[in-house]
Amino acid sequence: MAKSFFNAVDNLSLQDIESEADLIPLMSTEDEEALENEALPESVPILPLRNTVLFPGVVIPITAGRDKSIQLIKEANKADKIIGVVAQRNENEENPGAKDIYQLGTVAQILRVLKMPDGNTTIIIQGKKRFEIDAVLEEEPYLKAQIKAVDDQVPTRNDKEFNATIDSIKDLALQIIQENPNIPTEASFAIKNIQTPSFLINFVASNMNVAVKQKQSILSEVSLHQRALMCLKHMNEDYQKLALKNDIQSRVRSEMDTQQREYYLHQQMKTIQEELGGVSYEEEFEEMKARASAKLWSEEVGKHFDKELMKMQRMNPQVAEYSIQRNYLDLFLDLPWNEFSEDNFDLKRAQKILDRDHFGLEEVKKRVIEYLAVLKLRNDMKSPILCLYGPPGVGKTSLGKSIAEALGREYVRISLGGMRDEAEIRGHRKTYIGALPGRIIQSLKKAGTSNPVFVLDEIDKLSTSAQGDPASALLEVLDPEQNESFYDNFLEMGYDLSKVLFVATANNLGSIHPALRDRMEIINVSGYTQEEKVSIAQKFLLPKQLKEHGMNKKHLTLKKPVLDKIVESYTRESGVRGLDKQVAKAVRYAAKSIAMEEEYKRNPEVEDLTTILGPAKVQRDLYENNHVAGVVTGLAWTSVGGDILFIESAISPGKGMLSITGNLGKIMKESATIALEYIKANAALLGLADFQFDKYNIHIHVPEGATPKDGPSAGITMLTSLVSLFTQKRVRKHLAMTGEITLRGKVLPVGGIKEKILAAKRSKIKEIILCENNRKDIEEIKPNYLKGLHFHYVREMHEVLSYAITAQNVVNAKKLYAS
Repeated sequence: MAKSFFNAVDNLSLQDIESEADLIPLMSTEDEEALENEALPESVPILPLRNTVLFPGVVIPITAGRDKSIQLIKEANKADKIIGVVAQRNENEENPGAKDIYQLGTVAQILRVLKMPDGNTTIIIQGKKRFEIDAVLEEEPYLKAQIKAVDDQVPTRNDKEFNATIDSIKDLALQIIQENPNIPTEASFAIKNIQTPSFLINFVASNMNVAVKQKQSILSEVSLHQRALMCLKHMNEDYQKLALKNDIQSRVRSEMDTQQREYYLHQQMKTIQEELGGVSYEEEFEEMKARASAKLWSEEVGKHFDKELMKMQRMNPQVAEYSIQRNYLDLFLDLPWNEFSEDNFDLKRAQKILDRDHFGLEEVKKRVIEYLAVLKLRNDMKSPILCLYGPPGVGKTSLGKSIAEALGREYVRISLGGMRDEAEIRGHRKTYIGALPGRIIQSLKKAGTSNPVFVLDEIDKLSTSAQGDPASALLEVLDPEQNESFYDNFLEMGYDLSKVLFVATANNLGSIHPALRDRMEIINVSGYTQEEKVSIAQKFLLPKQLKEHGMNKKHLTLKKPVLDKIVESYTRESGVRGLDKQVAKAVRYAAKSIAMEEEYKRNPEVEDLTTILGPAKVQRDLYENNHVAGVVTGLAWTSVGGDILFIESAISPGKGMLSITGNLGKIMKESATIALEYIKANAALLGLADFQFDKYNIHIHVPEGATPKDGPSAGITMLTSLVSLFTQKRVRKHLAMTGEITLRGKVLPVGGIKEKILAAKRSKIKEIILCENNRKDIEEIKPNYLKGLHFHYVREMHEVLSYAITAQNVVNAKKLYAS
């Protein structure tokens, strides 16, 4: 039906004849009779129309653009306003002649001429009667022809078939208007108000959406009845197409989901964004391609990226998967594929940096320098996997940063403490919303190179859960034979980690997965001696705290005896974190005095520490004496370093029962039982053949009951304590010991030797008994740490007793057995 109010003569299409159909004037019966009785002129100027057909009685507006057409309209408008309107056979013909137009047309009257702002001329014309061209009179300046009228064969008023056809046309026209959303509802009023059958046929035919050739055939039909049937046929076809289209649209509309709606909105947003000067998605794709061309990745990675980029271009930007795909491709572009920082092979400079930042730790520094030396000789060497283990506060984590600076590499660190999800290492599969790559790949992206120094902090504190075992996921990361193609679930590609220098840190090797421990090169970072702590405080801690508090060495100086006292009486640790806090407290004391303009000592003495830091917080165990039977000094390893402990034994009349107290663990209790059974089994060799064990109860106690204690290293200490108790003989002065015992009388080696030696030295011990197999541990310790200590190496338990037990009785010795 009708679509547009204006139709151009030069480019007229029926699609433009429908939007203002309600404004078309309607003909009454009287008007139609007047038109029928009106005589036609013998000749009329001919106005060709490109792609429409004018029917009698129908009023249409047309716009003329050709010079000939404009001249024709001007001259006709000044004369009788009567023109002949015919359709062109070929709408592309710019200058139609007599052979280019149909022979049958419609005489029209110009109702109004409008001059438009764009220079074109618009006329409103009304069709009157059909005519046929008899002869062409002129072709210049426009067509003019001699015409003759073409009359209609009109059925009688009682023709039921014709009347039914007219009713069908009217009903079908109303249905089309109702179904077609492009036709205004006001058009139905026009259809209802048409009174004559011929005008209804002409009105409907003029506004049907059919080709010019079909409309021309309708206009050429002489029989009004046949013309009505032809219109009804085309209307039925139009209605069926419209019904099918509406049905399809209805089904599609019901199936249309949020994604499609968002897509249309996004397209509008995209247009608005471009108008405002924003970046379009096409420009982003081009930017990605430009960045990809500069990457150093392999051909395989490049093909995979291109494939994923094409997939992203086909996606609706508003779906959830689009953002995941975008993050995925951004990760590809941000990762440093085959990008390596250049190593600095100046070994002396590297040694200076390591010595500058950390005091001691010779074994670690030696290993780093060795690695750098080999790398200098062979540039494609795989990086080692180092594991620094030791007590807290000794500088394991900060050592990684110094290694990075010494090598000239980037530094990245992740904390593994409490990590329980395997996806933290391997990443999530990108099918999940919110998926991310693992921490390994994220850290490499942050580093910007593929060969950083990578610190895996607190690797011994990994845990497991229902989400998997991250320790098992690290097996691939830390295996030099596998990590050259580390597979991240999000990345879906192998990434080369073989050039990454991994440095793991741990406090306890026992809690590390055995397979994981096997892949790492273990380096023990033991605790500092008191002398080392004092040196660290003087060279590092005090200058750092003064700088952080806006002060300098003129404001405060801490002498060596003062620092000795702080280490001994205010800290109990293997590292220097607690010492750093006490030094900071002393600096704050000076800062407060300066801010309040109070007098204070810039060079405090040991006696002033109580005022500055408060009372001493740590009371260290020192060797006492050997006056009491059954009291022997042992050596123990703790998480904060070494310490001494006293094994005390007491005897009382009873039934041979053994009691053990002091919050001891199962292994330590077993050591006490082994010691007692060894003594009973070898009583004759120990001079206790006449001792009546079943008449005495024995009690073994280790002081500081609030502190849990366990381990086999107190075995020879308990043995010596019990023999001293039974014989009532003194133990050698200033003697300590550590070692495991067996029922066969063997002494076995134990661990933590360096920490135990340092504890013995702090506690004024002068002699130490060790297993012969621990001699190698002593040889690894610096000689200055061993100064003032004498070692006795044993293999058998009787050697321990021969040296430790003296012939001198204890004070107030008891007589426990008879001859």
